[in-house]
Amino acid sequence: MMIPILAVILFVVLVMIVANVRIVPQSRACVIERLGAYCTTWQVGFHVKLPFVDRIANTMSLKEKVMDFPPQPVITKDNVTMQIDTVVYCQVTDPKLYTYGVESPNFALENLTSTTLRNIIGELELDETLTSRDVINTKMRSILDEATDPWGIKVTRVEVKNIDPPKAIQEAMEKQMRAERERREQILIAEGHKQSAILEAEGKKQALILEAEAQKEAAVQKAKGEAEAILEVQKATAQGIQMIREAGADDAVIKLKSLETFAEVSKGESTKIIIPSDIQNMAGFLSSAKELLK
Repeated sequence: MMIPILAVILFVVLVMIVANVRIVPQSRACVIERLGAYCTTWQVGFHVKLPFVDRIANTMSLKEKVMDFPPQPVITKDNVTMQIDTVVYCQVTDPKLYTYGVESPNFALENLTSTTLRNIIGELELDETLTSRDVINTKMRSILDEATDPWGIKVTRVEVKNIDPPKAIQEAMEKQMRAERERREQILIAEGHKQSAILEAEGKKQALILEAEAQKEAAVQKAKGEAEAILEVQKATAQGIQMIREAGADDAVIKLKSLETFAEVSKGESTKIIIPSDIQNMAGFLSSAKELLK
């Protein structure tokens, strides 16, 4: 009779031990309460809790979470209403605070993110909101990280996912962008015409300069040629006179040239002929010329 009772007792004890054995996997944690009060936090490994005394109050993941919140209506400083949705990256750093710090931590974080976003956007105008995503992300991460420390949560990163202005604002922005592109296009075309005109004027200027330099060089070369020709003529004349002088026929040649000039003048239509005063010496001059011509 005792053997079946002992077997039943051993079976019950074995079942209770098995039922109270827990193996905590990697990146998870369990908060244990003993008689309703916080007792300890189980980390990775093998654990056994006391039956009817200990209970697992909360089990959580220690991995980084990505919380994508739905779009929130916000109003900018210049009274423009837009829809903005954010993505928050957070991680549980203290399982005890995460369990006892706040009721529904995820819901609390979502509402905190929404109110923080409204406060930040309310200090910015529309243009600043559209161009200051990094500033908004940095401010939100700093505020959320500080506010969630008592909850055992660390906010590692915040990203503004989408910013949707009203349709009328989007149409106005598109028109503004189109006008800006057209203005830039006109500026580029004007700059192209300007550069083309400048290059054309520079080309004409260089052509005129080169033409003037060519004319100058041609004139210089022509003057040099004429000077050299005159010099050669003078040299030839001087050499001829020198040869005449060396031949000792200065007076005879001069008289011969005078006679030839006289003959040429007499062939003209002039009715007046000037007779040299030394005409009596002409016979002697002719005789000397004949001697030279022989």
